[in-house]
Amino acid sequence: MKKLHVAVPQNCKACLQCVVSCSTAFYKKFDPDLSCIQINEKNGAPKATVCTQCGKCAKVCESGAITQKPSGVYMINKKLCTGCGQCVEACPFHVMVMQEGALAPSKCIACGICVKACPMEILEIQDSEGTANFT
Repeated sequence: MKKLHVAVPQNCKACLQCVVSCSTAFYKKFDPDLSCIQINEKNGAPKATVCTQCGKCAKVCESGAITQKPSGVYMINKKLCTGCGQCVEACPFHVMVMQEGALAPSKCIACGICVKACPMEILEIQDSEGTANFT
């Protein structure tokens, strides 16, 4: 199963380069609310929150627009999506993005753009065997 993983959480310095790279890759502008990775604070330290590909978004999707690919990544078929937002509400990590005026939300597809952008190298893409791939 392919997914984004926070490998070294204690090294996060909240520089937001992962957040910047995610939002600009998909929305062509920096907006923390448009990033599928969020940096929050936990016990006074930065904490990166990422999509674990748990599938809860797909389970609540009444239109069947969210399906799991063979790689394990859940993808949104924007043609099937009704834009109801139930998947965004169901996300336990609050990392699904619904841009105002958009027809469909966005979610992490484990593309690795944030992994490349992180100067502290805290992120990795894991494959089905759980081994890390630093793309």
